Amino acid sequence: MDIKREPQKNRKKWIIGGVVGAGLLAMTVALANLEPAAPTVEAPWLDTVQQGNMVVEVRGPGTLVPENPRWISAVTAGRVERLNLLPGDSVKPETVILELTNPDVEIQTLNADRALTDSESQLVQLRTSLSSNRLTQASAVSQRRQEWLDAQRRAEAGAELLKKGLIIPLDQKQAEDRATALGEQVKHEEERLKILTETIDEQIKVQERQVERLRSIAQFQHGLKASMVVRAGANGVLQEVPLQIGQYANPGAVLARVVPSPLRLKAVLRIPETQANGITIGQRAQVDTRNGIATGKVSRMDPAAAAGTVTIDVALDSTLPPGARPDLSVDGVIEIARLENVLYMGRPAYGQSDATVGLFKVSQDGRHAERVSIRLGRTSVNAVEIREGLAPGDVVILSDMTRWDGVDRVRIK
Repeated sequence: MDIKREPQKNRKKWIIGGVVGAGLLAMTVALANLEPAAPTVEAPWLDTVQQGNMVVEVRGPGTLVPENPRWISAVTAGRVERLNLLPGDSVKPETVILELTNPDVEIQTLNADRALTDSESQLVQLRTSLSSNRLTQASAVSQRRQEWLDAQRRAEAGAELLKKGLIIPLDQKQAEDRATALGEQVKHEEERLKILTETIDEQIKVQERQVERLRSIAQFQHGLKASMVVRAGANGVLQEVPLQIGQYANPGAVLARVVPSPLRLKAVLRIPETQANGITIGQRAQVDTRNGIATGKVSRMDPAAAAGTVTIDVALDSTLPPGARPDLSVDGVIEIARLENVLYMGRPAYGQSDATVGLFKVSQDGRHAERVSIRLGRTSVNAVEIREGLAPGDVVILSDMTRWDGVDRVRIK
C-alpha cells in the first residue's frame, strides 16, 4: 500500500544559485580593482648604462671650400666677347680666361690720352714762354742799367763843367735828376726780373702736377681697358665661369674663380646654435667625406648665428681622401671635451643637456619596462651623461616613447 508524501522545497537549487551569485559578485569586484594591461612595445632601441670616460662631441653638415680662392670680378662693365677656357682647365697667371668689350671705355681712354697730350703741350709752351719772358726782362734790365750808367757819367761830367762855368746849373740839375730816375728804374726792373725768375719754377711745377694728374687718369683708363682682358693671375685650376658669350657684366660682377695650386681645402661646418657654446679655436675635428675621414682643427667661428646655426671653419691637417673636391658635401664632428669616470648611455630620442626626462628602464626579467625619472648632464653626438636616476648596468629604452606618455609600465615583445 502506497503512502502519500508531502512535496518538499528545492533547497539544493537555492544553494547553487547563491553560490553562483556570490562568485559573480566577487569576480565583478576583482575586475573593477584590476589595473589595465601594460601596452606592448615591439623591438625597442635599448642601451646599457656604462661608467667610464665619455667624449663630448657636436656634429654638423658642411662643405669643402678652397683656402684663399681667387675671385676675379669685373672692374668695368662690358659684354663677353670671347671665352677661352672652361671650368677644370689649368691656368697660369698670364692665361687669358675671357675678353670683354665696351665702346665707352675705348672712347674714355682716347679722351684721357688727348687731355694728357694737350697738357704736355701746354707745359712745353709754358716753359718756352717763361724762359723768353725772363730773357726779355733781363735784356730790359741791362738796357736800363746802361742808360743809368750813361746818365751818371753825364752828371759827373756836368759837375766838372759847372765848376768851370761852361754850363748853367739847370742843365746840371736835370742831368742829376735823370741819373737818379734811371737808377730807380734799374731797381724796379731788377725786382721784376727777380720775381719773374722766382715764379718760373712754381708755374712749371703747377703745370707739371696737372700733367701728372692727367697721366694718372690716362693710366687708370688704360687699366680699365686692359682689365677687359681677364687673366687668371695665379697658378691653379679654373673652377667657375658664370658668364657665357654675349652676356653683359656690370662692375663688380664675378667673372671667374680660380683655385690656387696646390689645392688646399678646408671644411665649413654649420653647427646648431644650441650646441656651439663649447666650441673654441684649436679643438680637434673629424670630417667625413663619404669616402674617408679627414682630421683637422677648428680655425675660425662666426661671431653670430644665422638661420639657427653657427658657421665653423676646420683647417684640415691630413691628406684628403680620394674624391675630395671643392663644394663637396661633408659631415663634421668636433670634440668639445672629455669627461672622466661618469655614467653615460646612448643619446635618447629626446632630452637636452641638464634636463630631467622620463625613460623606461627594463626590468630584471627583460619582459617589462617601467618609467623612471632621470636627470641628464652634458650631451654628445651619440651619448649623454647621467647625473641621477640610473646605475651602471641598467638597460633603458632610447626609442621615441611619446605615444606611451600616459602609462608607467610597458611590455617588451
